[in-house]
Amino acid sequence: MVQAVTIPETSGIDPAAAKRWLGRAGLVWLLVAIGGQMIFALYVMASHGREWLTGQGVRGRPVEGYLAGDVLGNSLYALHMLFTVVIIVGGALQLWPALRRYRPAFHRWMGRTYMVAAAILSLGGIGLILWRGTVGSTLMHVGTSLNGVVILICAGIAWMLARQRRFDAHRRWALRLFLAVSGVWFFRIMFMMWMLIFQAPVGFDPKTFTGPLPETLSFAQYLLPLAVLQLYFHAMDRGGPVMRLGTAGLLTVLALLTAGGIFGATMGMWLPRL
Repeated sequence: MVQAVTIPETSGIDPAAAKRWLGRAGLVWLLVAIGGQMIFALYVMASHGREWLTGQGVRGRPVEGYLAGDVLGNSLYALHMLFTVVIIVGGALQLWPALRRYRPAFHRWMGRTYMVAAAILSLGGIGLILWRGTVGSTLMHVGTSLNGVVILICAGIAWMLARQRRFDAHRRWALRLFLAVSGVWFFRIMFMMWMLIFQAPVGFDPKTFTGPLPETLSFAQYLLPLAVLQLYFHAMDRGGPVMRLGTAGLLTVLALLTAGGIFGATMGMWLPRL
């Protein structure tokens, strides 16, 4: 009679410790991302806010986003910038566990505001692309517009799950919404990380901002973060110790790359406009 042989799956790795390391790596990446988004929010308020309130561009340049006589386009652009700040600050507050635990009423109302602002932001962005157009190719416009559609889907599902009081599922869709809404920010830090690596306009035409790099980033800005988040959920829920530690290592590398992209965007895109 043949006996079944059981092969150990853990290879001596403590499953609980692997799960803790995965959680810590996810938290490190999140803190890096929130810090970078706060820098971006300060840039938007200091640069765009000042330009639109005073009517004067930085160092004699035209006011960014303003076109004389285009009332609808200017209104969409102004709302887009305003809700960008609301989204960034609101997202950081919504992800603060202590606020959710000790101020649930504030968390609920901020969540509603956040989801409405996300919907307005995505619709306004799509409207700006259709009304004014923007830099880049048609494929890049399609990728950015689909980001807006993904935001609307995530916001709708997160809202529905909250009303059904399915809070565990709601939190996961709220995280997906957070990443999807951050697509424009992800585009900037991915692009600047690329520029830090190559130190030259590789993969795109700097005059027209067309080419395989911006077209790829227009989709990767939300699809890649959402894919990594799904991997994180899978590793947490059903992954073994090896998979959890591997995912923790990946998130650590991504945290370093994110920090590099934030540094590049701050020094190359945001500070020069202040």
